[in-house]
Amino acid sequence: MSINFKKGLAEFLGTFVLVLFGTGVAVMSGGDRLITALAFGLSVVLMAFAVGHVSGGHFNPAVSLTMFLKKKISSIDLGLYVVSQVLGAIVGSALLVLFLGSNAALGATLVSSDLPQEGFIELLLGGLVELLMTFFFMLVILGATRSEKTQPFAGLVIGLSLTGIILFGFGITGVGINPARSLSPALFQGGVAFQQVWVFILFPLLGSALAAFVSNVLE
Repeated sequence: MSINFKKGLAEFLGTFVLVLFGTGVAVMSGGDRLITALAFGLSVVLMAFAVGHVSGGHFNPAVSLTMFLKKKISSIDLGLYVVSQVLGAIVGSALLVLFLGSNAALGATLVSSDLPQEGFIELLLGGLVELLMTFFFMLVILGATRSEKTQPFAGLVIGLSLTGIILFGFGITGVGINPARSLSPALFQGGVAFQQVWVFILFPLLGSALAAFVSNVLE
């Protein structure tokens, strides 16, 4: 079995569990902020320890982009990881539709109407929040995986960081910071979720690129 297949499968499984457990708990808990944050955070921890040793445990195209820009993975790996992550996320959302018997609510990320602006400016404000949250999350990931001494605990640190970020941003955007996680429920849910999904793809990728740049400056 080739190493590329193993890497792709690891990223597929990790993203699948992240979306199924994270968005599933978000829906079944009625959008409870704390429970949802813990579900996403624990999903990352579990899968990082389960399959992270195979692929690095990205489970997020934004993470893969950061690692590519930091020259830690190749362009081939980047393409392989992103495709695997998107497919894993889609299967996770598809199973959630099957389990719940409806695609009306699948934990899609949405820009809050409570933001002080309306229309396109509202979306840009939500996008800015996504950019900043992704930026800080990527810096944590880069720091946690930089040294061999910290790598054994990286999954736990990253999972706890994701939990904290969701606690902060859940009421503003639902916290995507992961294009695959945002795309998959939007595809099935449609409507406003699909109309806004570009925000949750573009801005996390910008945040990941910014994190790679700042990390290089700090080094």
